[in-house]
Amino acid sequence: MSPLSEIRVRDLMSRDPETIAPDAPLGAALAAMRAQEIRHLPVVEPGGRLVGIVTDRDLRQAMLARSHALRDANRDLQVQDVMTCGVVTVEPDATVVRAATLMHERKIGSVPVVEGGRLAGIVTERDLLRAVMRESPARATAVEPFLW
Repeated sequence: MSPLSEIRVRDLMSRDPETIAPDAPLGAALAAMRAQEIRHLPVVEPGGRLVGIVTDRDLRQAMLARSHALRDANRDLQVQDVMTCGVVTVEPDATVVRAATLMHERKIGSVPVVEGGRLAGIVTERDLLRAVMRESPARATAVEPFLW
């Protein structure tokens, strides 16, 4: 096994993640996230260019905004109305430590992986935890339950 500092993002990222278009309705984003049991949904234009990310937190915060949009603009919200633009990304050759550092510093739960201007994958907190568990299997299996 390699030390975590040598593991590359490409070795643990989820390839071909579920994505959504910017003009999709919020309901479609919610349905996709529920069906795939995910909390982070990259927003891509045709051709695969990453333009944002929508998270379960974005959707929760949009519920209030949705009622205002329906009343004020007489339309339903789209993904582009609530997504985070200017997404923090990494390249496939970045180290796992780099991805974890970005996620910790920015207080985010995932980092899309971009290669050649296109979405190549995504790294989530769960992916990082899985890498730590693989690196330290003795510790992962030696944990005993605590009774408080």
